[in-house]
Amino acid sequence: MRIFVTGASGWLGSALVPELLDAGHRVVGLARSDASAAALTAAGAEAVRGTLDDLDVLGTTAAASDGVIHLAFKHDIAFTGDFQGAAESDRRAVDTLTDALAGSDRPFVLASGVVGLTPGRTATERDLPTLDGSPTSVRAATALAVTGLASRGVRSSVVRLSPTCHGEGDQGFMTTLVATARAKGVSGYVGDGANRWPAVHRLDTARLFRLAAEKAPAGAVLHGAAEEGVALRDVAEVIGRHLDVQVTSVAPGEAAEHFGWLGGLLAADVPVSSDLTRELLGWRPTRPGLLEDLDQGHYFRTPAVAH
Repeated sequence: MRIFVTGASGWLGSALVPELLDAGHRVVGLARSDASAAALTAAGAEAVRGTLDDLDVLGTTAAASDGVIHLAFKHDIAFTGDFQGAAESDRRAVDTLTDALAGSDRPFVLASGVVGLTPGRTATERDLPTLDGSPTSVRAATALAVTGLASRGVRSSVVRLSPTCHGEGDQGFMTTLVATARAKGVSGYVGDGANRWPAVHRLDTARLFRLAAEKAPAGAVLHGAAEEGVALRDVAEVIGRHLDVQVTSVAPGEAAEHFGWLGGLLAADVPVSSDLTRELLGWRPTRPGLLEDLDQGHYFRTPAVAH
């Protein structure tokens, strides 16, 4: 298949592109810059210049492709105060991409998230997000709309990702926690630290997206979670050991001050099952788990700047 990938040069996309190419697919990647275009070309993909706001480019490229995997999201504005704007931009892009595929039964795979699905219990692929009018529910509404596209002749699926898609080179949540521990001189967790986050290595995630494009049935909801839940106190202990700093509890009321923008998420308990995904697609994560990955040391080699 000739697969159009948005976010192709990003954290997940740069793992997905070689995964698709190795499986015999051709890849067209959306590139926001000359550097991104050069990286895609060097990897063996075709690059098309544009952003999520270039709807004509999105529609034309999708129409000329055998399927689309949509990874891109405006994380830069989402995590600096305008999640609503990022989610609305994403919805416009999704509508454009899927309009181009309508009536063809070609695959469309959307990257989404699992946080907030079922507070207090383990979420499964059958659980639906709550649409409460919040900015995050705008993105959830997009995912719900995508699952209903079979009636329009699109073989659509949604991959709900763990908050932690880890691996060497990760600049996400774990890197931020390491940077915060360096800056504060302690490795913190919120409350008793028993709350859990699901986790998955980005190379296992890449395989899941490929399988979804190849064979996920229309309307499928998939969970990118290799580990159902890793206690955040355990994460803090690995970070503390590597940085040789004290591991300490941070009171919930002080989390925002201590952890900055990440404080509001670190108290969340969001265990997630991927049993149905594994059964449906034969997905079997094989890469290191989160604690093992942290213990390999690559998160600690270069000091990072806390957000």
